[in-house]
Amino acid sequence: MSLMHDAELASAFDHASDLYDRMVAANPGYHAHLRRSARRLRLPAGAARMRLLDLGCGTGASTAALLRAAPRARVVAVDASAGMLEAAAAKRWPSGVRFVHSTAERLAEVAADGRFDAVFAAYLFRNVLDPDSVLAHVRDAMVPGGRIAVHEYALSGRPAHRAVWTAVCRALLMPVARRTGDGPLYEHLWRSVLDFDTADGFAERMERAGFTQVRVLPLPGWQTGIAHTFVARAPVDRTHSPV
Repeated sequence: MSLMHDAELASAFDHASDLYDRMVAANPGYHAHLRRSARRLRLPAGAARMRLLDLGCGTGASTAALLRAAPRARVVAVDASAGMLEAAAAKRWPSGVRFVHSTAERLAEVAADGRFDAVFAAYLFRNVLDPDSVLAHVRDAMVPGGRIAVHEYALSGRPAHRAVWTAVCRALLMPVARRTGDGPLYEHLWRSVLDFDTADGFAERMERAGFTQVRVLPLPGWQTGIAHTFVARAPVDRTHSPV
């Protein structure tokens, strides 16, 4: 099976949106890990006037994590799946949260009202066709020196972590997903992680895109060596940003 992208992937997420929250709730530490990654943005206390981007917000779990870190900030939450956005928007949110149906590649349109002080992107980059281009779009949508945290399945490179990921997907995720009719999406999930950058490789990709102070931080529990938080800053001198 080849990986899904663009409209095909968005359609698969649309189909899975009704049961998606139940699926992720069965993942130990899922919401706690998102909150940990959002805290790693180290947003200033209050952050009332900050404009934040939640890129790839899904059903809103990452949006909720971001609001826990900055409850008074204005948040623009973006996703390419209309079904996932509908599930997210149906929940209760503060007035400062706005949901936008858009792909990451059209981020310039989302940022037309102004650049973002910080960006949170969870489980996004291994699902885009050209992560370098999306990183460039994100960089250009941020204020100089703005903060970014990427929360992503990016393996350490050790065979043991690759084996754990495959065992979890084959034994737990995919059998349930097949019964709900979402087998192709979770097959994609499994393979997309295997095919994506290692943690060090994605950190290098961020540096090539012009981000500074890039750090790779582990996540605890069974996802150690499987999921990581990547924190960095947007470049201050945009005249020297890569094209």
